[in-house]
Amino acid sequence: MTAVRVNLNSIIKLTNDQFYQLCRDNPDVKFERNANGELIVMPPTGGETGNRNIEIAADFVIWNRQTQLGVCFDSSTCFNLPNGGDRSPDVAWIQQERWNALTPKQKEKFPPICPDFVLELMSPSDRLKATQAKMRDYLDNGLRLGWLINPQNQTVEIYRHEQDVEVLQSPETLFGEDVLPGFSLNLQFLW
Repeated sequence: MTAVRVNLNSIIKLTNDQFYQLCRDNPDVKFERNANGELIVMPPTGGETGNRNIEIAADFVIWNRQTQLGVCFDSSTCFNLPNGGDRSPDVAWIQQERWNALTPKQKEKFPPICPDFVLELMSPSDRLKATQAKMRDYLDNGLRLGWLINPQNQTVEIYRHEQDVEVLQSPETLFGEDVLPGFSLNLQFLW
């Protein structure tokens, strides 16, 4: 099963509050929305991808608890990006000062902010070009560092602000650079 795009723009252009309510009214459906206002219905992950997601997310949570530099988010969190898109990365992290600048109301709904870091883990149902476009969307909205991990072809694409995408073949470890200081992710269990 792959993601399905639905364009309702000729009928209705959902406001941020309407999109939020649509998601609340349909908790069994994972929606995203691109900058053009198209709804994207995301399929659930399978067992292998779900396990990989939680293993990876745990490393981020442990690092963040130790450093207390920011806030971690799981794949259920939807961010309202500056371009109007609403996206849910598999793992996201926002620097503490930027998160603290949001109001309690903004934090409660879909936070109107682009994460400093995102990780997308490809599942067998994901399309590479669509996921790469999603990563570019994050970059266009202020992302500082992003990792697109593709277990199927054993590659990692690294996205950095104002730099070309770097592609690594079967890396053993990824490092958080200046965005996630001191963080490293061991990927040997993926390959």
